[in-house]
Amino acid sequence: MLTGISIVVGGSVEDVRRTARPTRTDVARLANVSTATVSYVLNNVEGQRISARTQRAVRAAAVTLGYRPNLAARNLVIGDSGVVLYIVPQMALGELAMEVGTRLSTALAGHGLLMSLQFETEDGANVVEAIASLNPRAVAATFPLTGAALEAVTRAAIPHIHLGSSNLELLTTLNLSVEQLRVRHLISRGHRQLGFAVIDNPKLRPLADYWLAGVRAATHDHDLPDPVVAEFRADGSDAAQLVAQWVERGVTAVCAQSDETAFAVLHGIRRAGLRCPQDLAVMGVDAIALAALADPPLTTIGFRAPEIVDTAVNAMMNALGLPTEDIAPTGDFAVLIPRSST
Repeated sequence: MLTGISIVVGGSVEDVRRTARPTRTDVARLANVSTATVSYVLNNVEGQRISARTQRAVRAAAVTLGYRPNLAARNLVIGDSGVVLYIVPQMALGELAMEVGTRLSTALAGHGLLMSLQFETEDGANVVEAIASLNPRAVAATFPLTGAALEAVTRAAIPHIHLGSSNLELLTTLNLSVEQLRVRHLISRGHRQLGFAVIDNPKLRPLADYWLAGVRAATHDHDLPDPVVAEFRADGSDAAQLVAQWVERGVTAVCAQSDETAFAVLHGIRRAGLRCPQDLAVMGVDAIALAALADPPLTTIGFRAPEIVDTAVNAMMNALGLPTEDIAPTGDFAVLIPRSST
C-alpha cells in the first residue's frame, strides 16, 4: 500500500509516494543535512562536532520517517556486533528483572543496539555459546555470573554489568536500605533477637545471601545480636520444628528471604501451636499480592519499581558508554508495608 511522506528539499516540502523503507538519504533530506551527518548522529560516532540542534533534527526526522538503521551493515562497518546479552536469573525476582530488561532493550534500540535475552542455566552453556557466536559488547545480569559463563565473559574481556558493579552502586546497596527498614520496624515493636529464614533451594541461595548480608549489617548497626538463620524445606515438613527451635533460643521476630518463605514460617507457627505475632513476628520482602491474604496478613517490603528500573537502565547505559537520561535517583527504592504479622 502506498503512503505519503513529506520531505524537505532545499527548504521546500513536497509529498513523495514510496513503497521502500526509508533510507539515510530520506532522513538527510528531511533534516536538511548530509547523509554522513545522519550516520554520525544515529551511530553515536565520537569525535564529530555536531550541534545539539542538528542532532535533534536528525533524530526527529528518523522518528518521523520511521527510519531504522541496517544494523548488520552498520556493525560490519564499525566492527561491533551491536549486541548486549541480558541474563534472566533462574531465581524468582518478580517483575522487576523483566521490566529492567524491557526498558534496557528499548534504550539500546535507540542507539542501534540489540539485546539478546538469555535464560540462566545450571551449566551456563547457552551464555558461553552466545558469547562465542554473537561477540556481544557486554553482558548484563542481576547477580554476578559464575562457572563457565563467568569464564567466557572473562576470556572475551567484555564488560560484565551486575548488582556488584560499581556502575550500579545505588542498587548494590538496596539490600542495606531494605533491611534497615525491616530491622528498625521490628525494633520499634520491641524485638531484639531476630531470625532469618531461607528456603533450601540452591537456585534461590544468591538472593537469600543478598538479603541476609543486609540483615546482618542492620543488626550490627543497632547493636543487636546476629540473626539466627534457619533453612526451611520447600514442602514445609520441618517448619514447626525450626520455629520451635527459634522460640527456644529467644528469637521473637523473623525476616524471611521472600514473602513466599514467610508463608513457610507462618505455616510452622500454626503447626507448632504458636501465635503470630504474639509468639513470633514475621516479615517478608517483595510485596506480592498474596501477602495481604496471609493469616495474619504479612508485613513486607515493597519496591518503587519505576525508580529502580530507571536507575538500573541508566547505570547499564553508562557502563556501555552510551548517553543516559537526566535523572537524579535518590536511592529511596523501598517502602515498608506494615500489617498484622508484626
